[in-house]
Amino acid sequence: MSESVHTNTSLWSKGMKAVIAAQFLSAFGDNALLFATLALLKAEFYPDWSQPILQMVFVGAYIVFAPFVGQVADSFPKGRVMMVANGLKLLGAASICFGINPFIGYTLVGIGAAAYSPAKYGILGELVTGDKLVKANGLMESSTIAAILLGSMAGGILADWHVLASLGICAVVYAGAVAANLMIPRLAVARPGQSWRFTPMTRSFFNACSVLWRNGETRFSLVGTSLFWGAGVTLRFLLVLWVPVALGITDNATPTYLNAMVAVGIVAGAGLAARLVTLETVARCMPAGILIGVAVAFFSLQHALLPAYAILLLIGLLGGFFVVPLNALLQERGKQTVGAGNAIAVQNLGENTAMLLMLGLYSLAVKVGIPVVGVGVGFGVIFALAITALWIWQRRR
Repeated sequence: MSESVHTNTSLWSKGMKAVIAAQFLSAFGDNALLFATLALLKAEFYPDWSQPILQMVFVGAYIVFAPFVGQVADSFPKGRVMMVANGLKLLGAASICFGINPFIGYTLVGIGAAAYSPAKYGILGELVTGDKLVKANGLMESSTIAAILLGSMAGGILADWHVLASLGICAVVYAGAVAANLMIPRLAVARPGQSWRFTPMTRSFFNACSVLWRNGETRFSLVGTSLFWGAGVTLRFLLVLWVPVALGITDNATPTYLNAMVAVGIVAGAGLAARLVTLETVARCMPAGILIGVAVAFFSLQHALLPAYAILLLIGLLGGFFVVPLNALLQERGKQTVGAGNAIAVQNLGENTAMLLMLGLYSLAVKVGIPVVGVGVGFGVIFALAITALWIWQRRR
């Protein structure tokens, strides 16, 4: 039987330090591995349209396993779930190093990420309580943003140095995350004895989906956040093809620097939203969503590096201001209906489905030969129109 351990006396207990370290290394590995694997596809002359497929197999794992990963996290000690999930990521990265098809290896990483997500958030409430839980979430998000910034840049820089070495370093980073997970105290199982029958598990999950979709406010939030994250991951791949065409730069590092500017902007925009938007005034975030599309279209027409950096910083700022209030709305209303955990699981399903669809359309556009600048402009215009339609629908409701 698992030993129950609650280390609420200190935010920087041994368990919390291990969780934050594991999260940083795991997220760093995820972002570095993406750009290292993209460099491998380029080096091995895979077609350009295959690049988004890499992310599609990753998010596909989130969709397929969405009804089950929450129960897995609650049925075993969460630190051990995180360790096994990072072990799957390590296996995926190592398999790519040893010449296994990169799409197969990256699918393993996606399965590990899907299992890791509910455990990493759920364990915080088991390690700290009260006002410390808010601070713990802040530490988790800060660690994640830092890992995204540093991991993305490291992936591109290392790939320019040596593609295979960059993949090997990603595997070593995942091994570090597994080691950090071993330092987490063995916590009591949150909900032992749950049924593992397929039908009850899926029925419970899709019942939560139905409840949230029937509610006007949560449906509004789900659509908005799904559009945002679907657009965000598509922009990441658009930059990889846009940089050599628009700027004439063919290295692997520049797209990662540009992606980092978006992440910096999101942090600033999130802080601004916390000051200016409440649950009662969520609609204030909608103009920012429309302006994201306008800014993406304008960005696609640039031919100089400095304006590109500035516009991407603005896109990130608008994005943080747009998505944070919608997330808060879903968490609050979801907590009142299906529970916060179920609401996050449903949100993950919606966001990853949107990513899959948008990446599929982007890959198709590249495959049929639409110029990357035209893809960027069209993508920005369509996103602005979609957010405008969502805002009009919400106002009428």
